[in-house]
Amino acid sequence: QVQLVESGGGLVQAGDSLRLSCAASGSAFSTYAMGWFRQAPGKEREFVAAITWNSSNTFYPASVKGRFTISRDNAKNTVYLQMDSLKPEDTAVYYCAADTQIDAIVIVTRNYRVQYWGEGIQVTVST
Repeated sequence: QVQLVESGGGLVQAGDSLRLSCAASGSAFSTYAMGWFRQAPGKEREFVAAITWNSSNTFYPASVKGRFTISRDNAKNTVYLQMDSLKPEDTAVYYCAADTQIDAIVIVTRNYRVQYWGEGIQVTVST
């Protein structure tokens, strides 16, 4: 069992940066692929970033590539999402996710398999 707790959200202005953290408790964090999703009001959940268990590969959709960076520190059981050049359309609740298989996080049609989710944290980007 893995518990995920997000932190670092808040209200920022367009163009600002923000770093989200996701602290994991439970066993074997280093064996899990980790990811971030977001959901804006009235919209479907959207994949934002993923990282393999050993940080060898990262994945991003076109909407955030070049602006967002995912990283992890297995010694601290924490995954991060550095968000730069934020836009109002990045406003959403951001969720941390963990799964033993990276494709469950990256492939939309397999998202239903994701084993663990955080509670989510609000990020609001004003104009």
